[in-house]
Amino acid sequence: MNATASGPLAALMAHNSTFIPGGVSSTNRVIDPPIAFVKGQGAYLWDIDGRRYIDYHAAFAPYFLGHNFAPINEAVIDVLRSGESLYGAGPAVLEGRLAELICRNIAVAERVSLQNTGSEATSVAIRLSRAVTGRQHFIVVQGGYNGNHDELACNVVNSLAEIGPRVSPGEYPLRPMGAGTTIESTHFVHPVNFNDLDSVRYVCQRYPIAAMITEPILQNIGVVRPQDGYLAGLRELADEFGFLLIFDEVKTGFRHSLGGYAEISRVTPDLVTYGKAIANGFPLAVVGGKRQYMDYIIHKDTAKRPFVAGTYNGHPVGVAAAIRTIEYLLANRSQVYGHVEELGRRLETGLRDIFAAHRIPASIARQGSALSYYLMAHAPVDLHDILEHHDFERDVQLRRALIDLGVFFVPIATKQCSISAAHTADDIAVTLEKVEQAVSTVWPRRVR
Repeated sequence: MNATASGPLAALMAHNSTFIPGGVSSTNRVIDPPIAFVKGQGAYLWDIDGRRYIDYHAAFAPYFLGHNFAPINEAVIDVLRSGESLYGAGPAVLEGRLAELICRNIAVAERVSLQNTGSEATSVAIRLSRAVTGRQHFIVVQGGYNGNHDELACNVVNSLAEIGPRVSPGEYPLRPMGAGTTIESTHFVHPVNFNDLDSVRYVCQRYPIAAMITEPILQNIGVVRPQDGYLAGLRELADEFGFLLIFDEVKTGFRHSLGGYAEISRVTPDLVTYGKAIANGFPLAVVGGKRQYMDYIIHKDTAKRPFVAGTYNGHPVGVAAAIRTIEYLLANRSQVYGHVEELGRRLETGLRDIFAAHRIPASIARQGSALSYYLMAHAPVDLHDILEHHDFERDVQLRRALIDLGVFFVPIATKQCSISAAHTADDIAVTLEKVEQAVSTVWPRRVR
């Protein structure tokens, strides 16, 4: 695909850039080649020029049931027609229904607070952990993304030159994602590698840690799985040092199981955050956890009570979408999760066979419907491993070649592919045919 925009796309970019810096309201949506989508349905997207794509990006993964899934849209339409509104005072019937659905079906969520975005939910979780423990410091994971607010927007994607040699046990240099933050002045944030219990212990022995926040599977940089005993080891360290363990399940929640990866791993965090798939693309997020910690939100001692508020918290549109999503997953649990598991298995096997046939060193990492390929001989254990061994340039070239062929793998190295319940076996078969073509373009066969 030509990276220079023309026609309707160029006109849209010029128009938007007149009023929006960069033309988009989230800089994460700036991609090369530029593309603008105007329609999504099921497993497919259509761009402004009318081309159709099989979508594996899913808008950074919320569309677990597919774009514009009719039962969810109908629930939203019904609530808009019902007279429900945003009242700004007192409890709401719908927020209580959603909270009950979550708490009765997800063991780690004894109490919940409804938010609008994952960033809001993780911010509340950090604030809550500080209120509970009376401590300020917390641990983040190198390569993890836990939100766009000052203290968590750090050490997401860095180069080896920026972070230096592997550190273990120990912590990495703090690298804010952008300008305008105070993170380098407060010194409360401590980045360590995923799958590195020794470094968590190292930091805990030197600072009063309020919390560690981590994705239970590191899905910001593809699919980096926890090694055996890692999550259980974090639980033990939290108990030993008295910090709260926060699972950021904004990406993993509802996509891998109704109870998120905590349910699969059988490791219970103190607090958990959800977003994305919980409302199948509508804006809603949740922070939940153990009752004794969540109830600090209404602590009788105002000095121990964290401030949690928001005009749009519990908005009926997002809440209605989440209620219907969870009800649908409860009624169709085995069918939905079985379907995406089978499609994921087929895509994983097919990709592995294609790379092997072309003698390309590659590994495939997958959890259910989330999959990522790495152009390296082994599955990575952390970001440092990826930075040292993954072929970033070829990764992006392959994604761009697939876009040319009508398969949308977002053209950002290592980003996960997200299969939805709307995908079919035929979609996977077509995708693998296109991958074969794209690989042949990016890695032309040598004459033997």
